[in-house]
Amino acid sequence: MKENTFFPEIHGNFGFGCMRLPMLDDKTVDKEQFSRMVDAFIEAGFNYFDTAHGYINGLSETAIAECIAKRYDRDRFLLTNKLTSPYFNSQEEIRPFFEQQLAACGVDYFDFYLMHAQGSDNYPKFQACKAYETAYAFKQEGLIRHFGISFHDKPEVLDMILTEHPEIEIVQIQFNYIDYDEPSVESRRCYEVCEKHGKPVIVMEPVKGGNLVKLPEEADAVFRNLGGGSNASYAVRFAAGFPQMAMVLSGMSDMAQMEDNIRTMKDFKPLDENEMKAIDEVVRIFREKKLIPCTGCRYCVEENQCPMGIRIPDIFRAVNTFETFHSWTVRGYYSDVLTADGHAKASECIGCGGCEAVCPQHLEIRELLAKAASVFEK
Repeated sequence: MKENTFFPEIHGNFGFGCMRLPMLDDKTVDKEQFSRMVDAFIEAGFNYFDTAHGYINGLSETAIAECIAKRYDRDRFLLTNKLTSPYFNSQEEIRPFFEQQLAACGVDYFDFYLMHAQGSDNYPKFQACKAYETAYAFKQEGLIRHFGISFHDKPEVLDMILTEHPEIEIVQIQFNYIDYDEPSVESRRCYEVCEKHGKPVIVMEPVKGGNLVKLPEEADAVFRNLGGGSNASYAVRFAAGFPQMAMVLSGMSDMAQMEDNIRTMKDFKPLDENEMKAIDEVVRIFREKKLIPCTGCRYCVEENQCPMGIRIPDIFRAVNTFETFHSWTVRGYYSDVLTADGHAKASECIGCGGCEAVCPQHLEIRELLAKAASVFEK
């Protein structure tokens, strides 16, 4: 296993992201399977888990309490949590929320605590509420071990934040081979800002919410011709191969994904020259497809964000499936599943823009819903 030169307490360079856990239904985590996944992860030598209060509408935190904190001694695992904008409106509200997070996770400290989803839209609120200063006070009190940010914006904004807050120890950014030079994400330039400031990087979305797993047929063939690992393994290895990367997170929802990632990361090897050429070819194929770059984070629909109850990420995935595989059976899935049980059709979007305000990918969701309606509601 690769030694973590940035934080020796982190075992290896692979973390368990707990935003997409195995589910029995929309409101119930499959704790039996999650526990088996945790056991496999820890038995393989890894120890880093990542959550946030909004993940699965709070179910991520409580599942961690049940499946990790109650089953393992505290020194067997590292846990990261985050301060998220919707859950505080003043400095006085931060500590009670933080204490609620500790209680929900069943721990008395967090190893890492991040200012969540920082960008030009919410950074002023964090500044006005002295959120950075409050979180740093938690570190001085021993309630957190390390202080950092997760980031969703342009590199210029990241440079400003790191300049104004040199106390930041680590930065979590979206980074994968599709977004590396994507203008709406600019993973490469954000990474270079972290390098400039000497900040270790945690990677989120290395497989872009699963979009880099089930590839278009031509792209899938490129990786199959290498005769090696899974599609996910090439994406994870790409992200992990940069020198400033302290950690690559993977949000896993079943044991098969866990086992594949363990095979990839237990004896990590960077991509070789032929594999990098294959990555370049897959990127070219993706660009030609012009698929919707939704990661399925579900920020747009959780906490009743969409007043119409439109299943935005699921509809976008259905559009991509149709565009990739040209299967009309997905139209039946749209009408019989995605728009059933009180969920509105794409055409019923009222244009409020709430979804776009919270989208980490800065997608023009209202326009994309109109596209979905043209595909499925002819």
